[in-house]
Amino acid sequence: MKVLIVEDEIELQKTLADSLRREHFVIETAGDFESASEKLALYDYDCVLLDIMLPGGSGLRLLDELKETGKSGNLIIISAKDSLDDKLKGLELGADDYLTKPFHIAELNARVKAVLRRKTLNGRNAIEFSNILLDLGERQFLVDGKDVALNRKEFDVLNYFLLNKNRLVTKNALAEHVWGDHIDQADNFDFIYYQIKNLRKKLQSAGAGIEIEAIYGIGYKLVEK
Repeated sequence: MKVLIVEDEIELQKTLADSLRREHFVIETAGDFESASEKLALYDYDCVLLDIMLPGGSGLRLLDELKETGKSGNLIIISAKDSLDDKLKGLELGADDYLTKPFHIAELNARVKAVLRRKTLNGRNAIEFSNILLDLGERQFLVDGKDVALNRKEFDVLNYFLLNKNRLVTKNALAEHVWGDHIDQADNFDFIYYQIKNLRKKLQSAGAGIEIEAIYGIGYKLVEK
Protein backbone atom coordinates (compact mmCIF):
# COMPACT_ATOMS: atom_id res chain seq x y z
CA MET A 1 0.00 0.00 0.00
CA LYS A 2 1.19 3.50 -0.84
CA VAL A 3 1.51 6.36 1.65
CA LEU A 4 2.31 10.02 0.96
CA ILE A 5 4.08 11.92 3.75
CA VAL A 6 3.62 15.70 3.49
CA GLU A 7 6.08 17.10 6.02
CA ASP A 8 8.61 19.94 5.72
CA GLU A 9 10.81 18.88 8.65
CA ILE A 10 13.35 16.75 6.79
CA GLU A 11 14.49 14.68 9.76
CA LEU A 12 10.93 13.87 10.81
CA GLN A 13 9.98 13.13 7.21
CA LYS A 14 12.87 10.65 6.95
CA THR A 15 12.04 9.05 10.31
CA LEU A 16 8.40 8.55 9.31
CA ALA A 17 9.36 7.22 5.88
CA ASP A 18 11.89 4.73 7.28
CA SER A 19 9.45 3.49 9.92
CA LEU A 20 6.58 2.97 7.47
CA ARG A 21 8.87 1.26 4.94
CA ARG A 22 9.73 -1.25 7.65
CA GLU A 23 5.98 -1.90 7.86
CA HIS A 24 6.10 -2.73 4.12
CA PHE A 25 4.42 0.44 2.84
CA VAL A 26 5.51 2.13 -0.39
CA ILE A 27 6.44 5.67 0.61
CA GLU A 28 6.42 8.97 -1.28
CA THR A 29 7.24 12.34 0.28
CA ALA A 30 6.60 16.03 -0.27
CA GLY A 31 8.15 18.90 1.69
CA ASP A 32 6.05 21.88 0.61
CA PHE A 33 2.57 22.88 -0.51
CA GLU A 34 3.31 22.97 -4.23
CA SER A 35 4.95 19.54 -4.52
CA ALA A 36 2.27 17.97 -2.31
CA SER A 37 -0.52 19.50 -4.39
CA GLU A 38 1.09 18.21 -7.59
CA LYS A 39 1.50 14.65 -6.27
CA LEU A 40 -2.02 14.52 -4.87
CA ALA A 41 -3.41 15.65 -8.22
CA LEU A 42 -1.41 13.11 -10.22
CA TYR A 43 -1.47 10.01 -8.03
CA ASP A 44 -3.78 8.07 -5.74
CA TYR A 45 -2.58 7.11 -2.26
CA ASP A 46 -3.92 4.63 0.27
CA CYS A 47 -3.09 7.02 3.10
CA VAL A 48 -1.81 10.60 3.40
CA LEU A 49 0.04 12.02 6.41
CA LEU A 50 -0.43 15.78 6.21
CA ASP A 51 1.26 18.56 8.16
CA ILE A 52 -0.76 21.77 8.50
CA MET A 53 2.10 24.27 8.47
CA LEU A 54 3.84 23.95 5.10
CA PRO A 55 6.10 26.22 3.06
CA GLY A 56 3.94 27.85 0.40
CA GLY A 57 0.52 27.16 1.89
CA SER A 58 -1.64 25.47 4.50
CA GLY A 59 -2.21 21.76 4.79
CA LEU A 60 -5.87 22.54 5.47
CA ARG A 61 -6.06 24.14 2.04
CA LEU A 62 -4.71 20.92 0.54
CA LEU A 63 -7.33 18.99 2.47
CA ASP A 64 -10.00 21.31 1.11
CA GLU A 65 -8.79 20.62 -2.45
CA LEU A 66 -8.88 16.89 -1.78
CA LYS A 67 -12.43 17.12 -0.49
CA GLU A 68 -13.52 18.89 -3.69
CA THR A 69 -12.07 16.07 -5.81
CA GLY A 70 -13.42 13.31 -3.56
CA LYS A 71 -9.96 12.13 -2.50
CA SER A 72 -9.94 13.21 1.15
CA GLY A 73 -10.30 9.70 2.62
CA ASN A 74 -7.53 7.90 4.53
CA LEU A 75 -5.84 11.09 5.72
CA ILE A 76 -4.16 11.76 9.06
CA ILE A 77 -3.18 15.29 10.04
CA ILE A 78 0.17 15.57 11.82
CA SER A 79 0.87 19.00 13.27
CA ALA A 80 2.58 20.82 16.10
CA LYS A 81 -0.47 23.06 16.43
CA ASP A 82 -2.61 21.69 19.25
CA SER A 83 -5.55 23.91 18.35
CA LEU A 84 -9.09 22.60 18.75
CA ASP A 85 -10.18 24.81 15.84
CA ASP A 86 -7.58 23.22 13.54
CA LYS A 87 -8.60 19.72 14.62
CA LEU A 88 -12.29 20.40 14.04
CA LYS A 89 -11.61 22.09 10.70
CA GLY A 90 -9.48 19.16 9.55
CA LEU A 91 -12.06 16.58 10.58
CA GLU A 92 -14.84 18.59 8.93
CA LEU A 93 -12.84 18.61 5.69
CA GLY A 94 -12.56 14.81 5.73
CA ALA A 95 -9.47 13.92 7.77
CA ASP A 96 -9.74 10.56 9.53
CA ASP A 97 -7.45 11.31 12.45
CA TYR A 98 -5.27 14.00 14.03
CA LEU A 99 -1.90 13.57 15.77
CA THR A 100 -0.19 16.40 17.62
CA LYS A 101 3.61 16.57 17.54
CA PRO A 102 5.57 15.19 19.24
CA PHE A 103 4.16 11.69 18.98
CA HIS A 104 5.54 8.17 19.20
CA ILE A 105 6.25 6.57 15.83
CA ALA A 106 4.63 3.35 17.00
CA GLU A 107 1.39 5.26 17.64
CA LEU A 108 1.47 6.74 14.15
CA ASN A 109 2.06 3.32 12.58
CA ALA A 110 -0.89 1.92 14.54
CA ARG A 111 -3.16 4.77 13.48
CA VAL A 112 -2.20 4.39 9.80
CA LYS A 113 -3.06 0.69 9.94
CA ALA A 114 -6.31 1.42 11.77
CA VAL A 115 -7.40 3.96 9.14
CA LEU A 116 -6.61 1.53 6.33
CA ARG A 117 -8.54 -1.28 8.06
CA ARG A 118 -11.59 0.93 8.55
CA LYS A 119 -11.60 2.21 5.00
CA THR A 120 -10.59 -0.77 2.87
CA LEU A 121 -11.40 -3.83 4.93
CA ASN A 122 -14.36 -2.74 7.08
CA GLY A 123 -12.24 -2.99 10.21
CA ARG A 124 -10.70 -6.37 9.44
CA ASN A 125 -6.99 -7.00 8.93
CA ALA A 126 -7.33 -9.76 6.36
CA ILE A 127 -8.84 -10.26 2.92
CA GLU A 128 -10.78 -13.43 2.15
CA PHE A 129 -11.85 -14.46 -1.35
CA SER A 130 -12.72 -17.89 -2.69
CA ASN A 131 -10.46 -20.34 -0.81
CA ILE A 132 -7.68 -17.86 -0.02
CA LEU A 133 -6.89 -15.54 2.87
CA LEU A 134 -4.38 -12.70 2.85
CA ASP A 135 -3.42 -11.69 6.39
CA LEU A 136 -2.12 -8.12 6.19
CA GLY A 137 -0.93 -7.96 9.77
CA GLU A 138 1.18 -11.11 9.62
CA ARG A 139 1.86 -10.72 5.86
CA GLN A 140 0.80 -14.32 5.40
CA PHE A 141 -0.97 -15.90 2.41
CA LEU A 142 -3.12 -18.99 2.96
CA VAL A 143 -4.81 -21.29 0.46
CA ASP A 144 -7.26 -23.72 2.06
CA GLY A 145 -5.64 -22.85 5.37
CA LYS A 146 -2.14 -23.78 4.20
CA ASP A 147 0.67 -21.22 4.11
CA VAL A 148 2.02 -20.25 0.68
CA ALA A 149 5.32 -18.35 0.63
CA LEU A 150 5.32 -15.05 -1.25
CA ASN A 151 8.11 -12.53 -1.54
CA ARG A 152 7.42 -8.93 -0.55
CA LYS A 153 6.46 -7.68 -4.01
CA GLU A 154 4.32 -10.73 -4.80
CA PHE A 155 2.41 -10.11 -1.56
CA ASP A 156 1.91 -6.41 -2.40
CA VAL A 157 0.80 -7.23 -5.96
CA LEU A 158 -1.72 -9.80 -4.72
CA ASN A 159 -2.97 -7.38 -2.06
CA TYR A 160 -3.64 -4.72 -4.70
CA PHE A 161 -5.41 -7.19 -6.96
CA LEU A 162 -7.61 -8.41 -4.11
CA LEU A 163 -8.59 -4.86 -3.20
CA ASN A 164 -9.59 -4.45 -6.84
CA LYS A 165 -10.92 -7.94 -7.57
CA ASN A 166 -13.02 -8.31 -10.73
CA ARG A 167 -11.79 -4.91 -11.90
CA LEU A 168 -9.35 -4.06 -14.65
CA VAL A 169 -5.97 -3.05 -13.19
CA THR A 170 -3.70 -1.26 -15.64
CA LYS A 171 0.04 -1.87 -15.65
CA ASN A 172 0.64 1.77 -14.80
CA ALA A 173 -1.73 1.72 -11.81
CA LEU A 174 -0.18 -1.49 -10.49
CA ALA A 175 3.36 -0.16 -10.94
CA GLU A 176 2.59 3.15 -9.23
CA HIS A 177 0.85 1.44 -6.32
CA VAL A 178 3.45 -1.23 -5.60
CA TRP A 179 6.67 0.44 -6.74
CA GLY A 180 5.88 4.13 -6.19
CA ASP A 181 5.23 7.06 -8.48
CA HIS A 182 8.85 7.30 -9.67
CA ILE A 183 7.97 4.28 -11.79
CA ASP A 184 7.36 6.62 -14.74
CA GLN A 185 11.15 6.73 -15.09
CA ALA A 186 11.29 3.00 -15.90
CA ASP A 187 12.10 1.96 -19.46
CA ASN A 188 9.47 -0.80 -19.53
CA PHE A 189 7.21 -2.94 -17.37
CA ASP A 190 9.04 -6.25 -17.74
CA PHE A 191 9.54 -6.45 -13.97
CA ILE A 192 5.75 -6.45 -13.49
CA TYR A 193 5.37 -9.26 -16.00
CA TYR A 194 7.89 -11.44 -14.12
CA GLN A 195 6.33 -10.77 -10.71
CA ILE A 196 2.88 -11.70 -12.01
CA LYS A 197 4.24 -14.73 -13.86
CA ASN A 198 5.76 -16.06 -10.62
CA LEU A 199 2.63 -15.21 -8.64
CA ARG A 200 0.44 -17.08 -11.13
CA LYS A 201 2.62 -20.18 -10.79
CA LYS A 202 2.30 -20.10 -7.01
CA LEU A 203 -1.47 -19.63 -7.16
CA GLN A 204 -1.83 -22.55 -9.54
CA SER A 205 0.51 -24.86 -7.61
CA ALA A 206 -1.30 -24.13 -4.34
CA GLY A 207 -4.73 -24.80 -5.84
CA ALA A 208 -5.97 -21.26 -5.29
CA GLY A 209 -9.53 -20.60 -6.44
CA ILE A 210 -8.47 -17.32 -8.02
CA GLU A 211 -6.52 -16.45 -11.13
CA ILE A 212 -4.99 -13.37 -12.73
CA GLU A 213 -6.26 -12.81 -16.25
CA ALA A 214 -4.23 -10.80 -18.75
CA ILE A 215 -6.14 -8.11 -20.63
CA TYR A 216 -4.00 -7.81 -23.74
CA GLY A 217 -2.22 -4.49 -24.09
CA ILE A 218 -3.90 -2.94 -21.05
CA GLY A 219 -3.36 -4.80 -17.81
CA TYR A 220 -4.80 -7.56 -15.63
CA LYS A 221 -7.88 -8.67 -13.71
CA LEU A 222 -8.10 -10.95 -10.67
CA VAL A 223 -11.15 -13.21 -10.80
CA GLU A 224 -12.51 -16.32 -9.14
CA LYS A 225 -12.07 -19.48 -11.19
